[in-house]
Amino acid sequence: MNIFFTYALLFMIYSMIGWLIEETDSLILRKKLVNRGFLIGPYCPIYGYGSIFMIIFLDKYLHDPLALFIMCIVSCGVLEYFTSLAMEKVFKTRWWDYSENRFNINGRICLETLILFGLGGLIIMYLVNPFILGMLSNVPSLVLNIISAILIGIYIIDNIVSFKIILNIKLVTNNLMKDSTEEISNMVRNILNNKSYLYKRLANAFPNFKSLTKKITRKKINEKNKSIR
Repeated sequence: MNIFFTYALLFMIYSMIGWLIEETDSLILRKKLVNRGFLIGPYCPIYGYGSIFMIIFLDKYLHDPLALFIMCIVSCGVLEYFTSLAMEKVFKTRWWDYSENRFNINGRICLETLILFGLGGLIIMYLVNPFILGMLSNVPSLVLNIISAILIGIYIIDNIVSFKIILNIKLVTNNLMKDSTEEISNMVRNILNNKSYLYKRLANAFPNFKSLTKKITRKKINEKNKSIR
């Protein structure tokens, strides 16, 4: 149980670090702070999952920095690609898009971010994680377990609430009848901005999200074909 709670706490710590990275990036590029991520709390779980995967499975490459760098790129790239694909399939929405970046794969991952993931993996494995584990070793097991349980409980509740909000976005998108992806994205964003703070936060967190239009466009084309006949 101690090992479980330790990994759970590490997951939350790295998710929060990822959120701070996203916030810093937003501040630099957009000149303002935005609560990034589709969850309400200050964490981006994809960073947590990626970090935990590296800590558990890539420690055997610690003796070879180059091999570790490559494996970090591969593992994080696969994670980001399939996370994007899964979210798109479930919510019918593209949450990030690297199509304008060079050397991208279907707009889901790109070489620029993969290199950063590789460098970040080296920093985590050689510097950050040993430091965090050293700090946690000074915390009594009972206190560590309680803190982990509370944070994971909050995280689960956050997932439930955020999932409901995103499903509502999916319903909004499915009810729109437009041909232009950009038009749909703008209309969905406008609808969200007229809702509660949680909806506005999500719209601001992903200002460039693209709603999928295959189903909507197909219906529109069918209607046009029927009218021509």
